[in-house]
Amino acid sequence: MMRRFHLKGDVLCTVVLLLLLCLVLYSWNGFQNVWNPWPLTKRLTSSPAPLTATHEKRTSIRGPSRLTDRATCQTQSRAPAAVQPRVSTRKKEPPTGLPAVTHPPFDFQQYLRNKDCRQFRLLIDQPGKCSGGLEGAPFLLIAVKSVATDFDKRQVVRRTWGQERTFPGGLQVRTIFLLGLLQNRTHLPMWDRLLAYESQSFGDILLWDFEDTFFNLTLKETHFLQWVDRRCPGVRFIFKGDADVYVNVENILDLLQGQESGKDLFIGDIIVHARPIRRKASKYFIPELMYGLGIYPSYAGGGGFVMSGFTARRLHLACQQVELFPIDDVFLGMCLRRLGLQPVRHDGFRTFGIVRPSAAPHLQIFDPCFYRELMVVHSLTVPQIWLMWKLLHDPQLLCHTRPSQPTRPFRWRGNLGGGPQVKGTPSDQDY
Repeated sequence: MMRRFHLKGDVLCTVVLLLLLCLVLYSWNGFQNVWNPWPLTKRLTSSPAPLTATHEKRTSIRGPSRLTDRATCQTQSRAPAAVQPRVSTRKKEPPTGLPAVTHPPFDFQQYLRNKDCRQFRLLIDQPGKCSGGLEGAPFLLIAVKSVATDFDKRQVVRRTWGQERTFPGGLQVRTIFLLGLLQNRTHLPMWDRLLAYESQSFGDILLWDFEDTFFNLTLKETHFLQWVDRRCPGVRFIFKGDADVYVNVENILDLLQGQESGKDLFIGDIIVHARPIRRKASKYFIPELMYGLGIYPSYAGGGGFVMSGFTARRLHLACQQVELFPIDDVFLGMCLRRLGLQPVRHDGFRTFGIVRPSAAPHLQIFDPCFYRELMVVHSLTVPQIWLMWKLLHDPQLLCHTRPSQPTRPFRWRGNLGGGPQVKGTPSDQDY
C-alpha cells in the first residue's frame, strides 16, 4: 500500500516563496552571474592586450631591451611573474595644505630585480684595435663614453685631442668609443645602421646589447674592462673619460713616460668624503636600502682619469666580486677599495670644470695659456673643444707668463698626487 505524503501549509508556502525569489533574480539578470562563474572568468581573460602592451612599453633601466632579451644576458629572469599589473600614470593631487610627494626619478625596485644581469653581448667589436705598435699594443688607449645620438661629439674628438697617431718616441695612441643601445629609438631613426656605417668608416665603435642610460654606465665600465682583458691585454696605459672634455694628450704622455705600466697606477680628480645623496629629486639619489654607509669610498671623477693596463686587468677581476652600484665612478671606487688601491689626485684633472674665484669674477678662464698646463677639463661644448684645440696648436700662440689659476699649480715631475685632499676642498662635495 502506498503512503500518501501531505505537505504542511508552512512548507508549501516556503517553496512558493523560493520560486518567486528565483524568478525575481532571473529577471534582474543576476541568476547566471551567481551560479555560473564562466562569464566572469571569460571577461577577465579574454582581452589581455592592455596588460601586454603596458609590459612592452615599460622599459627596464638596468635590464635588457626586447632585442637584448633574445640573446644576451644569461642571468636575466624571464619568469611570467616579472609582468607587473598595469598602474595608472595619472598624478594624484595631494590634499589641500599638504606638500606634494617627491618620487625618485629612477625605478630602484626594477634595478634591484635585474642587477644580477651582468653579461651582455658585444654587437660591434674592434678586434684589431690593439694590434701593431712597438710591443703589439698601443702605449695609450683612449676610451670615450658616448651615446648613439652624439655623432658630433665623437667627430670632434676624432679630429682634435682623440685622433689616432704616433707621438715622438714611437708612442702610439688609439681611440675607442663605448656605446650601448639607444633608449629612445624615435630620436634617431636607423640608428643601428648609422653605427654600423660609422664603425666601418672609423673602426672605433664598441656597442653592447644593453640600454644606454645614466645608471647603466656601470655596465659600460665592467664590459669595457672585460674587453681590455680579452682584446687589449698588452696596453700599457688607458685614459677613460667623457666626450665633452678637452684632453691634453701631450701632457698625459709626458706624465706617463716616467711610470711603469706593470705596476698599479690610477690618477685623476679624486673625490673623498663624498656623501650619498638622499634627496629623491636628485639625479644621484641613492636610498639607504641600497647603500647604508654615510660616506662613499674615494673615487675619481668620471670625466677623465688615467690608469695602467696592469691596474685595468686587476680591476676587471675585482669588479666581478663587487655588487653592481648604479653610479659608475663610485662603483669603480668600490672596486679600487676591494684591491686596497688608493687613487692618486692630480691638480691637472678638472672633471668638475674650472671654478672662477669669487675674488676675480672677470677672470678669463677660457684662456689657451691656462688650458695648456692642464690634463683634462670637463663640461665643454663641441665648438669650445674645437676652438681650444685650434688655439693650443696655433704656432703664433705665446704664453710669456703663467696666468693666475684658481688653485695652486702642480709640477710635472715628482709630486703627482698634489698632496692629500682634505675635507673642505672644492672637490669635497655631494657627488
